[in-house]
Amino acid sequence: MRWRDLLCLIALAAGLSACQEPDYTPEQKLCIASRYAAYDARQLNQCVDVCRVCMKGNVVTCNTSCRLRGAS
Repeated sequence: MRWRDLLCLIALAAGLSACQEPDYTPEQKLCIASRYAAYDARQLNQCVDVCRVCMKGNVVTCNTSCRLRGAS
């Protein structure tokens, strides 16, 4: 029964670590700063715009990615 508890704890920790903000490269940080003085990744329009322009994504994948990360 102890192994099951340990495995559940590890799975929970792995799941929570996946919810962290992505690490941006210095170039991406400069791009974000040039577009938004106060960037809020939880705002869907800002998140999609930054994803498209600074991360070279497209509207569909960026919209999906931002929604999965909690933007609305």
